[in-house]
Amino acid sequence: MRFIKGFVVLLTAFSFSSCGNKTAQIWTDRPEFAMYGEFFNTAQNQYKVTVKYYDYPAAELEKTKNCPDIIVGSWLKNASTGANFKSLDNFFGAKKLSRNVFYQRLLAVGRIERNQYILPVSFNVPALIFSRNKEENFSNPFTIDFDEIKSLSKNFNIERSGDYTRMGFSPLWNDDFLFTAAKLFGASFTEAAPLAWDNAALDRSMNFVYDWTHEINTNNQAEEDFTFKYFFEPPAKLIQSGRILFSYMESNVIFTLPEESKNNLDFRWIAEQNRIPITEDAVFLGVPKNAKSTKAAEAFVLWFFKVDTQRRIMEECKTNRMNESVFGICGGFSAINSVTEQIFPKFYPDLLGRMPTSEFLTYPSILPANWITLKERVVLPYLHDRARKRNETNTLEKRIVDWLRMNK
Repeated sequence: MRFIKGFVVLLTAFSFSSCGNKTAQIWTDRPEFAMYGEFFNTAQNQYKVTVKYYDYPAAELEKTKNCPDIIVGSWLKNASTGANFKSLDNFFGAKKLSRNVFYQRLLAVGRIERNQYILPVSFNVPALIFSRNKEENFSNPFTIDFDEIKSLSKNFNIERSGDYTRMGFSPLWNDDFLFTAAKLFGASFTEAAPLAWDNAALDRSMNFVYDWTHEINTNNQAEEDFTFKYFFEPPAKLIQSGRILFSYMESNVIFTLPEESKNNLDFRWIAEQNRIPITEDAVFLGVPKNAKSTKAAEAFVLWFFKVDTQRRIMEECKTNRMNESVFGICGGFSAINSVTEQIFPKFYPDLLGRMPTSEFLTYPSILPANWITLKERVVLPYLHDRARKRNETNTLEKRIVDWLRMNK
C-alpha cells in the first residue's frame, strides 16, 4: 500500500498539461513510470514528460482526440498496432538506439513488415517456488519440467485413509499454471476474430493435467478436499510449514515477496524441452501516430533504453525500498539483455547463474485488444473445467461465442 499511495501522489503531480512540443505526455498502466518520468525531468533540462495512468492505455487511445506522445503498457501488439502507432525505425542508428541491445525475438514481436512499431520494455516468466531446504532434490539448478514436478510431488504426498495430509502440487491450484501448460503444449492462442488456437494441442495439455491429477493425487475430489481443508493460509506459508511442496508464481511476484518469505524460499523456472514461456503481459512502448511532441518523446525513449539509465533506476528503487513493490524494470526483467543478464543479479542475488537467457525464452503471440478480459472471463474458467473433465461438452469456442453475444 505504501508504494501505491506514493505513486498516486506522483501521478497527480505529473499530470499537468503539456507545454508545447518540449513536453511529452506518457500514458501507461505501470504506476512506477511516474518515477521514471521524474528521473528524466531531473536528468536534463531540454525536455519534460508528464505521466498519466490508465488501466488499459491502448484502449483509451481509441476513445480520445487528445493523443499522448508515448504509450507504455501490455497488450499493445494487435491488429490495430500499425494503424495506431508510428514506425520507430528512425530511433535506431548512430548515437541513437542499437537493435542489438534488445532480446532479438522480443524486439521482433513489435515489428510489422520490417518496420518497428513498438519497443519491448519488460517481461516475466513462470516459476514454481518451494522451501529452500528442498533444493538438493532437484536435477537442474534453474529449471523444472512437468515430469519432475510430478515425480517430486508424488514422493512428497502423504495419504491416510483416503485423506491427504501433505500434497506436493495440484495443477488446479492456479489457473495460470494451466495456461502455462497449454502454451508449452503448443496451444498457441493468437488474435483472430477474436481468438484462434490449436485445439488438438489444447486438448493434449488438458488431458495431460487430468491424468496428472488422477495419477498423483487420486482424483479431483481428493485435491478439492485438501484445498478446502488447508488453503486458508497463503501458499508461501503452506510451503514453509511443510503442507505443500510447490506453488506457482511468476517472476515479478517472487521478487516482491516479503523478505522473511524470500529468505526461506527457492524457485525454478517452468520449462519443457528447454523452453521457458514469457508471460503474455509483456510491456511494450509505442509512439501514437497523432503524437505532437515527437522530439520530446524521442529524447525520453533514447534516455530510457540506455543501460546506465536502467541501472540508476534500479539503484534508486533499492535505495527507496521501492523494489519491495516493483520488480526490476517496469515490473519485470528488462528487454535489454545486458541489463537483465548482468545488472539484475547485483540487485537480486538469487538470480546469479540462473538467468533465463535468450535461447530458452519463447515469446508471446499476438493477442486481441480485449485479451485480458477474454482470458479472465472465458479462457481460464474453460481450462479449469476442462482439466477436471476429460469430456467437457461446453467447448471453448462455444463459450467465446456466448460471451461475445452477451458482451457486444
